[in-house]
Amino acid sequence: MSQQAGWRSLPKAGVTFRLSTDYKTGDWRALKPVIDYNKCTKCMLCWLFCPDMAIVWDGENVVVNYDYCKGCGICANECPVKAISMVPEF
Repeated sequence: MSQQAGWRSLPKAGVTFRLSTDYKTGDWRALKPVIDYNKCTKCMLCWLFCPDMAIVWDGENVVVNYDYCKGCGICANECPVKAISMVPEF
């Protein structure tokens, strides 16, 4: 019988010790955020609340990096002017 790694060898709280941007996870979402730049006030609340670091500032606008966006909709929910809509991913 071979010796397998036990639960004591796992990192505490499941921490991977890697950045979330080391894993591209955007290919399995069902909905994606689309920003209406006519409504966007550039308050950056979407960036603040994004759990995946998928919202970035490009120097002029807030943009979504779809490689990392999981489609959770937190950005759309937190937007005070409702400039972000969740649309089906096709």
